[in-house]
Amino acid sequence: MQDSSNFKFNPTFLLGLWRLAMQVLLLSILLLQNPDSILTQIGIDQKLGAQIDPNISFFDEAGNRVKLADYLGAKPIILTPVYYDCPMLCSMLLNGLVKAMHVLPFTAGKEFEIITFSIDPNEQPKLAAEKKQHYVRDYGKPQAAAGWHFLTGGSESIQKLTDEIGFRYTYDTYTKQWAHTSGIVILTPSGGVSQYFFGLEYDPADLKLSLVQASNRKIGSFVDHILLYCFQYNATTGKYSIAIMRVLRAAAVATVLLIVGFLLIGSRRTRLAS
Repeated sequence: MQDSSNFKFNPTFLLGLWRLAMQVLLLSILLLQNPDSILTQIGIDQKLGAQIDPNISFFDEAGNRVKLADYLGAKPIILTPVYYDCPMLCSMLLNGLVKAMHVLPFTAGKEFEIITFSIDPNEQPKLAAEKKQHYVRDYGKPQAAAGWHFLTGGSESIQKLTDEIGFRYTYDTYTKQWAHTSGIVILTPSGGVSQYFFGLEYDPADLKLSLVQASNRKIGSFVDHILLYCFQYNATTGKYSIAIMRVLRAAAVATVLLIVGFLLIGSRRTRLAS
């Protein structure tokens, strides 16, 4: 049994826990003062099938002006709305994404792209570049740098993109922070909204299936495509659930094929014996 006297708290963990507690306290006070001030202004309204405007312009982490069209056309995209100076939630979201990607058999930049963009129009490419360096290093795949893009932009561009994906947020003058929920959006290579994942932790199996589906089965193995047939995306939960009727159909087809196979083998053996 481990001696409890040797147990030491991690200072970074304690600092993060303290910050989270302070945020919860401040939000609680704010909601008590005016319960409708924040909650009615933030959230994610799913807009499955919507098409994002490829001409929306941002700045990449190097300070170059880019359009969303520069990242469309070839691979599915994970879109992550955050702000880089966020004291807690956005870092937890990106850490959760990196954690899921560690398990994925796909690599950012190879089978899919990631677009992380700031909802704060005051943030600049220099900060975006610092965040990119940090998270690409945590991801542990240097080649992903070419496929993970950290963008900043003006109010008009940010508002247009967030409107198109249904991401609602607001600036809280009381805490002097951006109030928002957490989630990521999966886009098709052409920029269509395919799926949403909510929260801070993302199931790698669901994330893999979502990328396979968004790619129109251009990535993934044969087994992934079979699983995609047997599972369907649940827009309410943001997860994949088993599709009973599809499984039954697949089982029925497999049974028929098995019987036909046995009959053909039996018929061949009979002919050879005679």
